[in-house]
Amino acid sequence: MENPTSRWRHRLPRTRGRWAAVVAALAVLVGAGTWTATADDSAPSVHRQDQMLKMNGVSVDTSYFTSGGTGRRPAVLIGHGFGGSKNDVRAQAEKLAADGYAVMTWSARGFGRTTGEITLNAPDGEVKDVSGLIDWLAGRPEVELDAKGDPRVGVTGASYGGAVSLLAAGYDRRVDAVAPVISYWNLADALFPDGVFKKLWAGIFVSSGGGCQRFQKELCEMYERVAVSGKPDAAARALLTERSPEAVADRIDVPTLILQGQSDSLFPLGQADAMAEAVKANGAPVSVDWISGGHDGGDDEGDRVEGRVGDWFDRYLKKDKGADTGPGFRVTRTGGVDSTDGAALKRGASSETYPGLTSGGRKIPLTGARQQPGTGAGQDATTGGNGGRDATTGGGQEAPATGGGGSGRKAPDGLTQTFRNPAGAAPPSVSALPGIGGGLSQLSSLGVGLSLDFPGQYASFESAPLERSVHVTGSPTVTVDVKADHGDAVLFGKVYDVSPDGKQQVLPSQLVAPYRVTPAEQGKPVELTLPAVDHEVDAGHRLRLVLSATDLAYASPAEPATYTVTLDGALTVPTAPGVKTAAATLPWWTWGLPAAAVVIAAALLLTARRRTATPAPDPALSGVPLQITGLSKKYAKSTDRYAVRDLGFRVEKGQVLGLLGPNGAGKTTTLRMLMGLITPDAGEIRVFGHAIRPGAPVLSRVGSFVEGAGFLPHLSGRSNLELYWQATGRPAEDAHIDEALEIAGLGDALARAVRTYSQGMRQRLAIAQAMLGMPDLLILDEPTNGLDPPQIREMRDVMIRYAAGGRTVIVSSHLLSEVEQSCTHLVVMDRGQLVQAGPVAEITGSGDMLLVTTDAEVTEALVDKAAALPGIGSAVRTEDGHGLLVRLDGATAAQLVAELVRLDVPVTGVGPHRRLEDAFLTLISQGSA
Repeated sequence: MENPTSRWRHRLPRTRGRWAAVVAALAVLVGAGTWTATADDSAPSVHRQDQMLKMNGVSVDTSYFTSGGTGRRPAVLIGHGFGGSKNDVRAQAEKLAADGYAVMTWSARGFGRTTGEITLNAPDGEVKDVSGLIDWLAGRPEVELDAKGDPRVGVTGASYGGAVSLLAAGYDRRVDAVAPVISYWNLADALFPDGVFKKLWAGIFVSSGGGCQRFQKELCEMYERVAVSGKPDAAARALLTERSPEAVADRIDVPTLILQGQSDSLFPLGQADAMAEAVKANGAPVSVDWISGGHDGGDDEGDRVEGRVGDWFDRYLKKDKGADTGPGFRVTRTGGVDSTDGAALKRGASSETYPGLTSGGRKIPLTGARQQPGTGAGQDATTGGNGGRDATTGGGQEAPATGGGGSGRKAPDGLTQTFRNPAGAAPPSVSALPGIGGGLSQLSSLGVGLSLDFPGQYASFESAPLERSVHVTGSPTVTVDVKADHGDAVLFGKVYDVSPDGKQQVLPSQLVAPYRVTPAEQGKPVELTLPAVDHEVDAGHRLRLVLSATDLAYASPAEPATYTVTLDGALTVPTAPGVKTAAATLPWWTWGLPAAAVVIAAALLLTARRRTATPAPDPALSGVPLQITGLSKKYAKSTDRYAVRDLGFRVEKGQVLGLLGPNGAGKTTTLRMLMGLITPDAGEIRVFGHAIRPGAPVLSRVGSFVEGAGFLPHLSGRSNLELYWQATGRPAEDAHIDEALEIAGLGDALARAVRTYSQGMRQRLAIAQAMLGMPDLLILDEPTNGLDPPQIREMRDVMIRYAAGGRTVIVSSHLLSEVEQSCTHLVVMDRGQLVQAGPVAEITGSGDMLLVTTDAEVTEALVDKAAALPGIGSAVRTEDGHGLLVRLDGATAAQLVAELVRLDVPVTGVGPHRRLEDAFLTLISQGSA
């Protein structure tokens, strides 16, 4: 989530270089810089310098990333999301630095270690801080300059960080390119759409900032005023608008890549549309990308998004004319064929230019949907209990002429319907669930609907079955006449995709649009714009327009009222005919097998007399699931850089071993070598005494879940597993399907089509597939990705149950708390090398890992002194700043305390520390120094 701020009245001059004269005043180093080095599996060494910069009355916590080389390079600033800190974008910063940029990250005001109040990207607050950072970059000898004091710089960030990138481009003419991700254009429109208060998201927003007291006083007062009244006033709208990029719309004229989320009820696609239109009007290059995820969750397409941002900056900062910046418009489409060969479920669709939200409008006539009275609150009322039959199709006795199951009368054609806003606006309709709705929005792409509307509280209009499919790309519109018996009419519009039998309806991305129709607008045609989506409606399906009086995420009038809605024309749906979906790639085996056959035949002919014999099995290791000795793998085309170097560890039966390490530690490379997918340059891997080679017979005793299993969505879970096992060619009785399923705990869901599964159920089915044949060694790479906390707990139990039978599990995960609870042993890697291995309790609670608590805040200088003490392996400051995590390397606890007292440290306690997260950070900090 993110937000902007109050107007900085004195704009930056358009002449570049004017700020260089005030660098010293704006950016004063207040703490010694700390240099560290980081690496990943494919990038050169990156150096990080942590500094506190004093500017504009606050101390800003920054990190500066560079890689080798002496030449000048463009710079990139990366902002973080609301409630986060600079640490959230460290991985992206390292990648860009490795790609030849000077990269700076920082914690915004009120977050991380940065001081000051949260002012929601105020021009004289957070935005001015960004200009101070640009001043600092201008003084760096390695940063490319366009003029004195004017560095070549781009700005990117997600949500809050995306908004500040746009604001920076509007207020500081030195910004050369921007790439906002899932961000906002006008915060007032986002939180008060059409004058309706988005209460749940606003509350989450304030609480994630640490509470109202953490915000600037006028912002806190504004929020509390609106939250109490339930209705935004003009002053509230003005305050948020002046802190939004829209306030400087005419000044943002730099190349802009806009990446917006489809699963986003906070900053929907309309915000990106407004951005694109404004920047395009200023004559700057613009590209729009609708990604799959968003603030409501789902797939954030992290690697693809970061790759596209990098390409954008290559073109407009490095001036690389060969850089492919992609199409003018791209949208990720879900629900494609999911096959057992692992084909992706998502495909891109694109066009050369951005079509906007209304391109290719197709008119679809609607009539009043026939309802069955008495639908209970526990089920989806818009299905009417009888499948919501269209009045034009017949089928059963006609229900009473009430709109949406309401008490008012409607015209015979159903085009006029009356319904009620209940007292207290309760019970409310349910669409998106802010903060936890990502699973719901993703399910909508799989044909599963989870919305809820209550009888008597909505009007419903429906199309005839579609003769041909329609792909909606943009915002549908409809014209209605609305009347209220008193005051404003507050309505919530949504368009459902209804199955041919009427029993299933899907609300695309779980999105609704609010409307406030004032008395002056009532009794005359009003055009309503429905939520912007990308969704295909199959032939035979119907479109159902619902106008509800309530919605859980918004504030509705508490006073009861009666609304009358008359449909005035067809529903217009945009089809964006110029957007073409990329052709599905052929399964790899259609071309891969013939090609592989030719290659294998040639290899056999050329090397038949020179093949190296596989090492003989080692009888002494026949009972050892895994032993790795001296394992090394260099990067491609490199003679001296290693992804994995001299790695060695051993895993015993019954263990659940966690493979840990930061990004780039070499974990995935190690697992790929373990499964025979790539060949090590040196060293040996033995599974039950047998050396691992591609296709080694002992791999039949290994089950793995690494890059996601593919399933046929129209088949049941059990059928998918049976087909997979048949493809292995092994006897059916060896599959042990029932035993694997009992451990996975899928229950009755096995009989249902996989397309109806939640992400957690698909993940468990994938684990069950890996367990088929009950392999003695099970390898799981990030098995909890995309799961919510209850699903993660279930996955933990699955792993524990599997190992309980004497089998072995190796799990690679970034969720340290889960590893701590589910694993018995750990292997910690950093930069391709082993840092430590052993039981979890030994690593987290051994005597050489101590937590030192203090009365006063620990300074960076003191941390450095503690780390330099004799017999101390490393020292890092705790998150609250009032303690140290110290790893002993020869010294005793008593010696450590004596030295700290000598340094005048007010020690209040010393003891072993048992949190894996802190132990892990302490271990890898040695490799980052």
